[in-house]
Amino acid sequence: MLLEFFDGYARNYAPYKGGNWCYEDGLVYRGLELLHLATGDERWLRHLKRLLDRQILAGPKLSGYVLSEYNIDNIRPGCALLYLHAVTGDPKYLAAAHVLADQLTTHPRTRSGVYWHKLRYPWQIWLDGLYMAAPFQIAYAHVTGKQELIEDSLGQVATALSQTYVAETGLYAHGVDEARQQAWADADTGLSRAHWSRALGWLAMCLVDIAELVGPEAFSPLEERTSGLLRRIAELRQPGGLWLQVIDAPGQPGNYVESSASAMFVYALERGASLGLVDLETRDLVSVLTGKVMERGKEGRLQMTGICEVAGLGGFDGRYRDGTAEYYLSEPVVADDAKGVGPLMMCIALATAARPAQELVTAT
Repeated sequence: MLLEFFDGYARNYAPYKGGNWCYEDGLVYRGLELLHLATGDERWLRHLKRLLDRQILAGPKLSGYVLSEYNIDNIRPGCALLYLHAVTGDPKYLAAAHVLADQLTTHPRTRSGVYWHKLRYPWQIWLDGLYMAAPFQIAYAHVTGKQELIEDSLGQVATALSQTYVAETGLYAHGVDEARQQAWADADTGLSRAHWSRALGWLAMCLVDIAELVGPEAFSPLEERTSGLLRRIAELRQPGGLWLQVIDAPGQPGNYVESSASAMFVYALERGASLGLVDLETRDLVSVLTGKVMERGKEGRLQMTGICEVAGLGGFDGRYRDGTAEYYLSEPVVADDAKGVGPLMMCIALATAARPAQELVTAT
């Protein structure tokens, strides 16, 4: 049973970066939040609270968090702070969320008004960063009554979509360099080259999550682009039922089915369909996903396989990530990474809320 897999995963979860505040932990937190919402089972709330509480220090401070790095990834786990504030009423969670909101008040922006991905990646918009910041900023605005933050987030997302759209493919580039300084960026457009699935997964999850947060009227300026992206993602689903690491290049040597992006796409398509953003039969999506990505290891333990460990653009760890298909296919593939298991939790949570769990959460 996948619910038991998730229970064991959360029970034994080691913080991704040694306890330092990071987006990878935030994906597990989001999965636990949605499982709690879907099932009402208090074990998911207990896991979430236990994992998050040890990262909140006196002050309040967040373990290992440094505002001056201006890393947009660090905003993602803030959504869990807002959820725990809503569920428990404990003011420490909102106080910790204020720390992240303070970062956004001074976070550097491109000339077009979108948050830089990180201070060390100047003038760059990455699709990843939209998911990291926009849902938190909108949820925070709901809690604090700061309507202008919702308008700012929606405007940033609209601008980013306009800047990263690739008409030839009907998809969005992983990143754009407004300064046209990076070797990965096209000299004319500033866009990165290949379409990495997980980048599009971040974007798709961002769009459906903010659609739910703001409601159909406020989301209407983004509806057409969102529906178009979801339809295009559905078109690129491979005959086996999942999606490739380089999503639109089935003939690319070494291309493979990638689990984390596939889970993100299933989640986005499920939620998008429930919100009326895409007309798609989603009944088989979760069962196909779990049947493909869950395997028994040598010791008989269930695990999620086929996850790209990490990918990005520009210099990192002594190498230069040039955004080509060959680069994305060179990154290590691992099992049970939070970037895969978190979105898989989200998929199961959505499906469990819609249908009896026993129909959905068995895996061979």
